[in-house]
Amino acid sequence: MNRTFRIGDFIFRIDCPESVQPPENFLLFAIPEEDVPDSERIYHYQIEISDHFPEADGTCVARREDLLVYVSENDLETRYIGIRGRKEPYACYRETGQRDAAILISPDIVPDMRIDTIFSSLFCLEKRMLERDALVLHCAYIVRKRVDGTDEAVLFSAPSETGKSTQADLWQKYRGTCTVNGDRGLLRRDLAGRWIADGWPVCGSSGICHRMAAPIRAIVLLSQEKRNAAERLIPMRAFIGLYSQVTINRWNRAENEKAMNLLDALIGSVPVYHLGCDISEDAVDCLESALESEYQNFPNRVY
Repeated sequence: MNRTFRIGDFIFRIDCPESVQPPENFLLFAIPEEDVPDSERIYHYQIEISDHFPEADGTCVARREDLLVYVSENDLETRYIGIRGRKEPYACYRETGQRDAAILISPDIVPDMRIDTIFSSLFCLEKRMLERDALVLHCAYIVRKRVDGTDEAVLFSAPSETGKSTQADLWQKYRGTCTVNGDRGLLRRDLAGRWIADGWPVCGSSGICHRMAAPIRAIVLLSQEKRNAAERLIPMRAFIGLYSQVTINRWNRAENEKAMNLLDALIGSVPVYHLGCDISEDAVDCLESALESEYQNFPNRVY
């Protein structure tokens, strides 16, 4: 297989054996060759199947049950990617240049490449996104219509099992919104400086994954409460809440600092709310009232 993909502003080509089949969610982001800008050299991933992974070159900078990361003297990464509970890694990712990476995968994992989390983990996408001033947020991402008919994104973020998908479902049921992704969203800035929510090829257990982009109206941090109440957060509280839900390689100091700077810029441009909520239409009414109140107070603000 030789296919070209685009996620946000990141364009890349994957070369791999025909036996390695990308998941359906990932294929949503495939683009035809005629859509690839002639002037842009795209990132290239070469995938091969092997029962032997090479030894790492460099210093170990991160060690987890499911991940080992090494960095060489010329600042290129090697990653051994695993799954919790599996004794050996299922893949080895090696950066061979500034726009090239070689990936080896174990033969026994080939059938599982159709699982979006396993396949997407091969490409270090969070690193590629950060290089392009974009962040991956753990959130349920919905799109609703403004009064003027244009689309805007509302992102519900919280730790797993807090109710992100539930709130998205409530908005779809009572307000007719569209859920773009039930578990992840890509946050990036366009040429006008607006923050845009974009689709992501991994959607967790929600099963909801689309390729769609819209300006971000608000980010909503959730907690389960008996009484519905919404408040706009001051920057420090917003930062603390969002930092814990953004995918960041915290072992890399430069990347971590860049991500924090991007979060600061995001919070300075996009309102962040806390919504304590139950699972009723009143939760939708409560947040909607807070959003509409800001419209009235700042009618000319562009999000």
